[in-house]
Amino acid sequence: MTAVTAHIGMSLDGFAAGPHQSPQHPVGVGGMRLHQWLLGTRAWHEHRGLEGGEESADSVVLAEAMHGIGAYIMGRRMFGGGAGPWDLTWRGWWGEEPAFHAPVFVLTHHPREPLEMKGGTTFTFVTDGIESALEQARAAAVGRDVSLAGGVTVVRQYLAAGLLDELTIHLRPILLGAGERLLENAGDPVLEPRKVVSTDLATHITYRVVR
Repeated sequence: MTAVTAHIGMSLDGFAAGPHQSPQHPVGVGGMRLHQWLLGTRAWHEHRGLEGGEESADSVVLAEAMHGIGAYIMGRRMFGGGAGPWDLTWRGWWGEEPAFHAPVFVLTHHPREPLEMKGGTTFTFVTDGIESALEQARAAAVGRDVSLAGGVTVVRQYLAAGLLDELTIHLRPILLGAGERLLENAGDPVLEPRKVVSTDLATHITYRVVR
């Protein structure tokens, strides 16, 4: 059965994005520090069609996170392009061949026609809520998992609604001091630890969300 999963970086003080998010700082000022654990890995390089990178425990965690995904869901800010009605010249942060290679469903309040990109990625813009996006993503995934690609608000919404099956927090040994908290107003989920992998760069904790 299709599982709904999420992988997200978090600081020791609970922030999954830095302060002052903007088109110039899509994950907030200092927010990229949350993702430094993955940028040097071989899995990240391979995912982006590049050579190099280090084979490490962090790389294994990332490779497992990307395995078996049939569709993605993301929020409007994750896709980018600013707020309000769409600027149709905006086609995402990832160039003409995004590394998703799968259908991506973008939560938004503003309609837009589907955007087909190279490499098998098609962005479909969903205006009727998280349940509709999940229903469409499950159908598109054809039995594989659906992954929440971010941002923080999207993960929190699905967690609070009881629609998330598995949450992996990549806990970075840093303090951001401000920003957007992952677990604020996330309801009262029961998180059952399933796996912990600790490295010098992050502690990767996978939780099963008990319903």
